[in-house]
Amino acid sequence: MWFLGFSTSSKRSYLIIGAITLVIILTIILRKWAVYLESHQDDKSSNKVAHQTEPDDQNSKDTPPANSKINHRSTSSIRTYSLEELKIATCDFRIRIGVGATSYVYLAELGDGRFGAVKRVMEERGGSQKMFLDEVSVLLRISHPNLVGLMGFCLEKGEQLLLLEYVPNKSLFDRMHTSQGQSTGSLSWSSRLKDRLDIAYALDYLHSVADPPVIHRDIKSSNILLINDDHAKLADFGLCKLGNDGKESAHSNSRKGLTCFGVLLLELITGLRSLQGSFTLAEWTEEYRMSDSVEGLFGILDPKLKSDVNVEQLRVLVDVANLALLGNSEARPDMTHIAYRISSCMEIGPQTELPV
Repeated sequence: MWFLGFSTSSKRSYLIIGAITLVIILTIILRKWAVYLESHQDDKSSNKVAHQTEPDDQNSKDTPPANSKINHRSTSSIRTYSLEELKIATCDFRIRIGVGATSYVYLAELGDGRFGAVKRVMEERGGSQKMFLDEVSVLLRISHPNLVGLMGFCLEKGEQLLLLEYVPNKSLFDRMHTSQGQSTGSLSWSSRLKDRLDIAYALDYLHSVADPPVIHRDIKSSNILLINDDHAKLADFGLCKLGNDGKESAHSNSRKGLTCFGVLLLELITGLRSLQGSFTLAEWTEEYRMSDSVEGLFGILDPKLKSDVNVEQLRVLVDVANLALLGNSEARPDMTHIAYRISSCMEIGPQTELPV
């Protein structure tokens, strides 16, 4: 008798037939396992991050029907969302409200008159799955009134989506440097002080309270979202890193990032963009901000503020900016000191006489 081309009359043939049969069976099993892994790759990536969230009630595991609006939950209840849910909430990514280095941001309607912002990380813009998962991991660790909060995320069918808290009044950059933002009048000196302090508090929390510390690394006016003229939130953690990377202390890393905050202070003082032609704003203002005279300080002040600014507050803020921009990063103050300096100067009394 013959089987698979081998005679069954010898023991050796039986062994060969058995080995071939075993290989065939193993091949079928491995192929089915490969198909299973491929079909569940996105779910596994999401679950890798999802296990870090706090336990939620049983209802949070249920997904709303595909034709319904997302049922808005407290921002402290972070969960995964399906791609279909977020496509419906954004009307298939129809209303773009922001652009990041590696992403676009879309308005999402969450039901009950509430809104969110969906950050869509794009591989063609340089966004990778590792960067996405790192950002989710950081956002799951932090919570502060002056940080844009995470509400949920989705990693499905090649899409990398973050559902974030919606801050309605656009960015500080839009408010200061666009005609639409300026249409309601210039941002007052008092408002600029309060916005500076909010971001200082946010950075102090990231550097000194968050465990492990978080270094944002992308502090700029377009990443500062305005709740209103007097209050702001820091957004976009796509380039951040944790302070305990083992190479340098969190203390050292956080002070290296202070130059961005120094430039932000100058932007609020001068009303100018962070780049002036081929010069940085720090370079553009260096001669004036290093002056001890009031006239020198007023040489860099936004002309729209001269009837509004407090001279002593201006002096303090320029000094803080200079300290943050020191070439030796170890000589720069930490954010706790900077936040204290800004909050203290806000208590300064009535305006002194301005130079003519």
